[in-house]
Amino acid sequence: MQKILFLFVLICFYQVVYGQSKEETALNQAVETLKNALLAGDQSALDAITVAELSYGHSSGLIEDKGAFLDVFASGNTDYVRIDLTEQTVKVVGNTASVRHKMAVEIIDKGKTISLNLAVLLIWIRQKGQWKLFARQATKI
Repeated sequence: MQKILFLFVLICFYQVVYGQSKEETALNQAVETLKNALLAGDQSALDAITVAELSYGHSSGLIEDKGAFLDVFASGNTDYVRIDLTEQTVKVVGNTASVRHKMAVEIIDKGKTISLNLAVLLIWIRQKGQWKLFARQATKI
């Protein structure tokens, strides 16, 4: 009986530690790369992790294409000060994936500090073996 219990505990531990698939791990890293690029205002990193057809939706209802999204960082009017992500889930279907998370963010927009709590949906597609952001939509919570 003790051997069976030990085996059961070992299997549960393995699933917790190694439960993420290779693709889920890669997507979690892509989200972290996106977060770090936003915090750094790194246009080249943001360009590299997004597709040309990007649709970037804000909680205000504003929707930007890739050019408008990158222009925000070129202008210097918006600075991401803090981004905290929680409750992240990842679902992969072939070369497409969805990532949902809660996001607490603090930005400085044209000199004004703004704090937001958001629910975010990210749609990623795999291009040439790399996950690229295709679409993002946020809503206030």
